[in-house]
Amino acid sequence: MDIRIESLLEGAQRATGTVAIIDVFRAFTTAAVAFANGAAQIIMVGGADEALSLRDRGAGDLCIGEVGGRAPPGFDFGNSPFELLHVDLTGKSILQRTSAGTQGVVATALAERRFAAALVTATATARAMRAHRPERITLVAMGKEAVARTDEDELCALHLRNLLEGRPGDPDAVRRVILAAAEALRFSDPDRPHLHAEDVEIALDIDRYDFAIGIEIENGRPVARRVSAEGAE
Repeated sequence: MDIRIESLLEGAQRATGTVAIIDVFRAFTTAAVAFANGAAQIIMVGGADEALSLRDRGAGDLCIGEVGGRAPPGFDFGNSPFELLHVDLTGKSILQRTSAGTQGVVATALAERRFAAALVTATATARAMRAHRPERITLVAMGKEAVARTDEDELCALHLRNLLEGRPGDPDAVRRVILAAAEALRFSDPDRPHLHAEDVEIALDIDRYDFAIGIEIENGRPVARRVSAEGAE
């Protein structure tokens, strides 16, 4: 099994084989919380207007995500796992737009299989990716707005590679390094009230969930659903 690590939007565009698009702060941590709270599916889109249009046409129930870190006008929730933590989403179809994670998913034209990954689903994602015995796996760390590398996504890629290759990794070390990095420190800035400190706490709760997030292309759009660690819905 050939495992490659790529980064940013260009990495997503190059990614082949079974692909995991990684966004720890915060897109795919938020997606995992949504699925844990009963969401049926998440349609991932590139633009905020696209998400709103699809909701207006009945293709989805709620819009979540961000532009420039903040929820766009008309969205139901921002890109925050903490905001969704106690929201009952049973049976809901969600439309998600973010500046990094969903952009990467939309860009994966060469992928054979797709997963949305974060630390909260790390072990389940590794197991689900291995379940189909792929010849190649590509792990794409999306970074900040898909143009600048960030420690949390790069370290998540390395942690996933350890798991895929049969090593346990070191979750405590991963957490410590991320907590010392610039992106985590932004969440304690009082001038950024849309960045909740609790988002970091949730995002770094490694293996909080025992499911993966698998993505299929349906009617030309990526649709994510909760899948078991063995790769089946």
